[in-house]
Amino acid sequence: MSMWHRFFTALALAAGFTAAQASEVEAQSRALQRASDAVIWLTARVPPDARSAATLGQQRQGSGVVIGEDGTVLTIGYLILEAEDVVLTTDDGREVPATVVAYDVATGFGMVRPLLPLKLAPAPLGRSGALAGSEPLVVVSGGEEGGVSGARLVSRRGFSGNWEYHIDGALFTAPARRDHSGAGLFNGRGELVGIGSLWLADASNGEGPRQSGNMFVPVDLLTPVLAELRARGSSRASDRAWVGLQCAETGSGLRILRVNPDSPADVAGLEAGDTIERIDGTAVVTLESFYKALWSGGPAERNVTLDLLRNGRPLAVTLRTVDRMKTLKRAQGV
Repeated sequence: MSMWHRFFTALALAAGFTAAQASEVEAQSRALQRASDAVIWLTARVPPDARSAATLGQQRQGSGVVIGEDGTVLTIGYLILEAEDVVLTTDDGREVPATVVAYDVATGFGMVRPLLPLKLAPAPLGRSGALAGSEPLVVVSGGEEGGVSGARLVSRRGFSGNWEYHIDGALFTAPARRDHSGAGLFNGRGELVGIGSLWLADASNGEGPRQSGNMFVPVDLLTPVLAELRARGSSRASDRAWVGLQCAETGSGLRILRVNPDSPADVAGLEAGDTIERIDGTAVVTLESFYKALWSGGPAERNVTLDLLRNGRPLAVTLRTVDRMKTLKRAQGV
């Protein structure tokens, strides 16, 4: 037994725990230690001509969690999106080059595989859907300044990002961590239940006081597609239509905030300030309704008609969507 584990057990006994309770606490501490050891630092370099370089930068850093016996590391996808080089750094300072295994538009996950052995035990996968609201959680990030801290589940709900992204069952936790990108969210048994994605000014579901927090992508979205990610680099759900817009909900439609250069929306002449009211005749007032109508309306590459308001006047625009995956620079290894 390590000094750290002896100290943890002694502390439990001093607190009045029975020997059996102390043994259970000590086993839990081992599981959390293993979870912490599985989290490493990740650095990715993206070429300047990559589509994502302008918004996400060419140099990206964050965390990842070892989930496979072969050293496969799960992280948040935007860290390795269109990456040319990836380096993993272990807690003892070893730098190991890695290759991109998968980038998944549908879930937001990314996976890389080290080119040399990491010699780290993988973290077991838990079930994010089984989390109770009162269950204590642990957030672990990698790197020299990485840390371990407790967290609580504030809410669990669908999340829509204005960059044409939606997932169900996203996990919102508090207190907030700024080193959230790719960080691991673990339950008390040391099982991975989420991967860090965002910092939010308000992580609540609107029923309680506002509080800053983080959004984690739940691992329940990973398990059904893990084999696909390993085999083809993305899930089949990622083969979806893309128009190239960033929008905000207004209550009566979606106001366009930004049009991505050289996107279908740009080619069709859509402008920031336009309000989208319908897609192919279906009214849309939320990002979720817009995305689901776009993705389920037919092939990834097809004609869609958007009914807009521009300066208070109605306007119908037909554009040709593209497959989102085909717009991205092919990452090394995928």
